[in-house]
Amino acid sequence: MAIILDSGVIIGGERGTLDLERWMSSQPSQEFEVAAVTVAELWHGVERATAGYRMKRQAYVQNALAALRIIPYTEQTGRIHARIWAQLESSGRKIGDYDLIIAATALERGSAVATFKKRHFGVVKGLKVIEPV
Repeated sequence: MAIILDSGVIIGGERGTLDLERWMSSQPSQEFEVAAVTVAELWHGVERATAGYRMKRQAYVQNALAALRIIPYTEQTGRIHARIWAQLESSGRKIGDYDLIIAATALERGSAVATFKKRHFGVVKGLKVIEPV
């Protein structure tokens, strides 16, 4: 099983609120990946960074993504995404659009999601959620 990292986990590594490298090393049998939408979220952060901080953030994002497998959004991902979206909508629950895509990507691959929003992702039926420490 692989672990798909939510953008907040990667950002936690950048900000020093999570020793991401140590946490990943503590799970040597795991592969770590990101959903394609997470790439956009991270680069959005680079685009919004102040001039003085932009180069540092860009280098961090480039290095982080170079170490991770990026999982594309496929037709099958889209079908799972639509199913989760409809289930949550009909039950009166909602999570963010990008989080739906991350959850669908993980379910498609049989992967877990590492996030600091465990309760948030926990509403997705069948999704294994891990909170890194």
